[in-house]
Amino acid sequence: MTMRLSTLSQVPEAMRPGYDPAAQGTGIVHLGLGAFHKAHQAAMTDAAMAAAGGDWRIFGVSLRSPRASEELAPQNGLYTLVEKGAETRARVIGAISGAACSAGDPAPVLARMADPAVRIVSVTVTEKAYGLDRAAEGCDPSHPAIAADLAQPEAPQGVIGMIVRALAMRRAAGTPPFTVLCCDNLPDNGRLLRGAAVDFARRTDPELAAWIAAEVAFPSTMVDRITPAATAETLAEAARLTGCDDLAAIETEPFCQWVIEDDFPTGRPAWEAAGAIFTERVADFEAMKLRMLNGTHSMLAYAGFHAGRAFVRDVMADPALAALVRRHLAAAAATLPGIEGIDTAAYAAALAERFGNPAIAHQTFQIAMDGSEKMPQRIFSALADARAREVDCRAFAFATAAWARHVSGSVHDCAPYELRDPRAGALAAATSGKDAAGIVDALRHAGFVSAAVAGDDAFWISVRNILAEMLARPMAEVIAAEAQMAAG
Repeated sequence: MTMRLSTLSQVPEAMRPGYDPAAQGTGIVHLGLGAFHKAHQAAMTDAAMAAAGGDWRIFGVSLRSPRASEELAPQNGLYTLVEKGAETRARVIGAISGAACSAGDPAPVLARMADPAVRIVSVTVTEKAYGLDRAAEGCDPSHPAIAADLAQPEAPQGVIGMIVRALAMRRAAGTPPFTVLCCDNLPDNGRLLRGAAVDFARRTDPELAAWIAAEVAFPSTMVDRITPAATAETLAEAARLTGCDDLAAIETEPFCQWVIEDDFPTGRPAWEAAGAIFTERVADFEAMKLRMLNGTHSMLAYAGFHAGRAFVRDVMADPALAALVRRHLAAAAATLPGIEGIDTAAYAAALAERFGNPAIAHQTFQIAMDGSEKMPQRIFSALADARAREVDCRAFAFATAAWARHVSGSVHDCAPYELRDPRAGALAAATSGKDAAGIVDALRHAGFVSAAVAGDDAFWISVRNILAEMLARPMAEVIAAEAQMAAG
């Protein structure tokens, strides 16, 4: 019988952190304690402390479910990171010093965030959880979490409310503010989060809003590491490699990238020692990643799911779908400004190889969730640049049609499925029972689609024509025909 992972002495020395976790203090609170954080920021912080030390361990916070903290607490924050590529490797991460769930009682977490020893609050909660009004660069008062926290700002449950309340506590105590580090897939994410926090504070305490605007740093970042949800097989492999049962184990790919704006007034870990890139051009890297990796991911997820391809690796094993992946990567690359030292063709080839990694079981249905939050920055953001550079927009139209087909709920070629989207009810009401023209008309005029994109008639005519085929024929047939056309 194997023992539950709880101490480093239980695992082979080669798998242990290159430092003594007990000797390092906690300097970061992370909101959104999920698999991606454990595979990315926590792992890179672990490597940074191994290289340069520092009191930079992480207190992890789940905003809704206690599951993550319940998995980590009996293990003293330790967990196994399994990297699956040509070879499978494992190491135990010691960066997490503790974990909690803030749902129902945010006071203990707020106290952690207000602790003067904490100098960074990092965030990965997915796009939909923030409650952003992107057009106004503020918060959305109609978002459930924002509305609830505006009503009770001293007992917040949402991420914006938590950040603003903790900053208010620090200001009242005369403690310097922490740096807020957004690590979600949002363009210019630091600026967006700053705008939302200042706007939220302005609605409750204008003086606090002015202090946040003047004193708090919100550096932008780009993060990249494909990390599927852990499965029973993940836990079994971790046990085999470490000799310990580990209910918090996760699996990921070998590749990891983090691009960060270097704006940390009270200090930061030596993330560059772990491979992070510090630059003033985060926005260019973020656009590249959102349009090439994330945009292609969305296209292949919608098309692949409705063609019966359960995993991204299955998509890449399908010649027709793989051809459309390569087409989308090339089209997205053509919309981007140049970045010194970056070869977008090489990046596209590397992405295709990563997508095809046979060891990573990344579900297309998982990637397909929250499309109304993802499409604007992954697909629609490329249109203006594509038009300016005279790039063929067919790949973006195909991706949009595949998303619209998913939104339609049509089961003419697949089993019934759930539309997992924060706007699922509104999307279903707007598209139910309509033909391709009706669906496209409803979606192009949705509130999350910009006026410029909505006004691109030629683009939406192309979307409508492709969607009509997707609603009338099996997706696999439409994909095969599209790939043949793309091949010329």
